[in-house]
Amino acid sequence: MLRVRALCVAACVAVAAAVTASAATAAPSRPLQVTFVGDSVAASILYSPVALRHLKRGYALTLDLAVCRRLVAASCTYNGSTPTTALQAVQGYGRGLGDVLIVKVGYNESPPGYRQGIDRVMRAALAQGVKGVVWVTLRETRSIYHSTNVLIRTAGKRWPQLVVADWNAYSSGHSWFGDDGLHLSATGASALATFLRRYVQEAAAI
Repeated sequence: MLRVRALCVAACVAVAAAVTASAATAAPSRPLQVTFVGDSVAASILYSPVALRHLKRGYALTLDLAVCRRLVAASCTYNGSTPTTALQAVQGYGRGLGDVLIVKVGYNESPPGYRQGIDRVMRAALAQGVKGVVWVTLRETRSIYHSTNVLIRTAGKRWPQLVVADWNAYSSGHSWFGDDGLHLSATGASALATFLRRYVQEAAAI
């Protein structure tokens, strides 16, 4: 009688475990939460529905893209509006910043102070629970943008949670841009969206 009871208990435990495992497998996972902080170049995505849909697919995506944005120094003013800096934008989200942060900022400033700015943004993002940060390089249409890219690539060696997305190399030779070689056409915006998704997944896996 005791043996039969023991076998029944064991069978019930096995069934319960199987049901629990099945439920866990069936439960939908939450979408990756991604916040994109950028300037007017990144904001080109907002004007391309195709690019926007592609970048958002499968993510809980927040776009914080503003004309004249700078990294940590006071942003410039455009049409009477001065946006928050990238650092202020990041800090404003608190724990709601999400799993992955994308940063594409640097065209409105010179390299001095950018290295320290990267470190300040990284410290803030990690303190707010971000797993990884995708930092996008600048198109090197001016020598100062090359200097800024050197600082971004160096930061990737200093911060293991920072993934460098080399947009400068990826976009080289393509006619995806307006007259300034920076702001994107609809095709360029879609290319940027496609380009970023790979790095978002890489940052999420850190």
